[in-house]
Amino acid sequence: MLGALTGELRDGDELIVIDNASSDGTPDAVRDATPDATVIEAGENLGFAAASNRGAALSSRELLLFLNPDAVVAPGFRDAIELPLAEGRGWAAWQGLVTAEGGRVVNTRGGAVHFTGVAWAGGAGERIGAEEPAAGEPGFVSGACLAVPAAEFERAGGFAEPFFLYHEDVDLSLRLRLAGGRLGTEARARADHDYEFAKGAEKWRYLERNRWATVIRTYPGGLLALVMPALIVTELALVPISIAGGWPRQKLRSWLDVARWLPRLLRERRAIQSGRRVPAGEFARALTPDLDSSYLGAAGRSRLLRVALRAYWSAVLAALPG
Repeated sequence: MLGALTGELRDGDELIVIDNASSDGTPDAVRDATPDATVIEAGENLGFAAASNRGAALSSRELLLFLNPDAVVAPGFRDAIELPLAEGRGWAAWQGLVTAEGGRVVNTRGGAVHFTGVAWAGGAGERIGAEEPAAGEPGFVSGACLAVPAAEFERAGGFAEPFFLYHEDVDLSLRLRLAGGRLGTEARARADHDYEFAKGAEKWRYLERNRWATVIRTYPGGLLALVMPALIVTELALVPISIAGGWPRQKLRSWLDVARWLPRLLRERRAIQSGRRVPAGEFARALTPDLDSSYLGAAGRSRLLRVALRAYWSAVLAALPG
C-alpha cells in the first residue's frame, strides 16, 4: 500500500499516518518506507473517526484525503483525486472509485442511504468494464477513499468521534449536504480495498447505534417525524433478524448506547440543524426507498416490500417542503 501511495505523491504533499496502537510494527515500517511521513502513535485505539480528525488537524494543505490503510491506489490516482477541486466542480466532498479483487470488481462507486438510515456500498460486486459509467451524486462518500477540502471538513466539525467505527462517513456526508454541499465520485481515481463485510457480531452494535445517531443528528424535524413509523417497524423487524443472525445481544446494546447518548445527540442535533441551508424535501430526495443491496438479503429481493417502501416514501416526499 505504502509503495503505491508514495509513488503518487508530489513535492509538498503531506503523508500523515495515525497508528491506533497496532502490534504489527506499523510505525517503524512507515518510517522506514517513507522517512518524510508524519507518524503519530496514539498509544490506544482511537477508532477511525478520532484518528482521522487528529490527522486532519495536523495537515496544512487545502485538500484532505482519508485513505484506508489496506487501500492500494492505482497509477494516476494522485492527479485524478484532485480533479474535482482543480476543475472547480464545487463539491463539498468526493470519493474515488473503490475497487476490490485486484481492481476487477466494484467495492463502492458511491454509497446509498435508505430513509431508515441503513447505508451500503453502491455497486458492490459489479464487474468493472473498460469504462466506468458516469455516476450520479452518491448518497454518501466512502471513508475508505474520501477527499474533502480542509475548510469544508473544519466547518462541518470533522467526523463524529463517539461513533468510533462505522457510519461516520454517512454522518459527515449528510451534514455536508444539510449545509448545502454536493457530493461526487471521481471514477478516474481508483483504489483497491481489501474489503470483507463480515467482521464479527460486534460490528452490528456499532452499525445500529451509529445509524440511529446519524438519523437523530441529521434528519430535519419534518422528515424525522414522517419516517418515525418506518423506523419503529424497522426496529421490530430487526429483532428476529438479529436472533437468526446471532447478534441479538449486540442489537440490545445498540439500543442501550442510543438511550445513554440521547441527551448529547439532541444537543448536537440542535447545533447541526441550526446550520441547515437546504429544505427538508431537497435533503430527503438524496435518500432512497429501495433496499437494493446484496448485503440486505431477502429484504432487498422482495418486490412487495419495494412497492410498499416506494409508496410510503412518495407520500413522505409529497409532504415535505422543498
